[in-house]
Amino acid sequence: MSVTVRVPAKVNVQLAVGAARPDGFHDLANVFLAVGLYDEITVTPADELRVTCEGPDADQVPLDRTNLAARAALRLAERYARDARVHVHIAKDIPVAGGMAGGSADGAGALLACDTLWGTGAPRGELLDICAELGSDVPFSLVGGAALGTGRGEKLTPLEVGGTFHWVFAMAERGLSTPAVFREFDRLGEGLDIPEPVASEDLLEALAGGDPDALAAAVSNDLQPAALSLFPELSDTLAAGRAAGALTALVSGSGPTTAFLARDTGSAAKIARTLAASGTCRSVRVASGPAAGATVVGDRR
Repeated sequence: MSVTVRVPAKVNVQLAVGAARPDGFHDLANVFLAVGLYDEITVTPADELRVTCEGPDADQVPLDRTNLAARAALRLAERYARDARVHVHIAKDIPVAGGMAGGSADGAGALLACDTLWGTGAPRGELLDICAELGSDVPFSLVGGAALGTGRGEKLTPLEVGGTFHWVFAMAERGLSTPAVFREFDRLGEGLDIPEPVASEDLLEALAGGDPDALAAAVSNDLQPAALSLFPELSDTLAAGRAAGALTALVSGSGPTTAFLARDTGSAAKIARTLAASGTCRSVRVASGPAAGATVVGDRR
């Protein structure tokens, strides 16, 4: 018996960040776009809960109960009085610690896989509630497509996308800690009047119209200055992608992956080749969006 779920990566085409709240989190206006880089999560009955992982940088993925996939299995088991004795296997293709929600994807994938394996039949709303308990980006990993995330990013409003957007992603030589990037954001903003985060109407219209030029003009990431402060070499990668013909370049989420919007598949391939030869990044991937959220792709019950 086993169930396999495929889950996409994400890019933040807008990440507006408010001041730190008393609980330490930040209010966000976070426009997510799921893209076609995927992790696959397979769960099978086992004698105890355990996690294994394969793929690029798998050695950096925690295999204990701090892993979001393990936490998802435990949380669903608690709600439905199940025994969380499953083997969760993660086949990684989303960059690890890359600002593309790989860990969140694994949590959402494991949640859907366990729900399917155990036949709990949890309503979609309840799965989303569990996702929100696990982390701010986890609900979007379940939903996919495009969405505006508010609150700390977990409250989702689906967005219309009128076409396919082509992206190139450059993986950095090392990772960046999301909490560290937010701390640097707070440090850089100390004493400044930080406005309430609001979604850009121009950006939402560009998504709905499927217009890459309009989207390029509207993308933004309030965490980018903090990421560049902690990892200055990313500026060289951004410059190399722009010089290669990208319509726009930005740090993806909290980084350190950098994202480049291309006009079409041919342009994306050219940008990818140039970036790969630039010596400014470790590896390069091409993907398009929107992509579907967590999806069962194998069911051997």
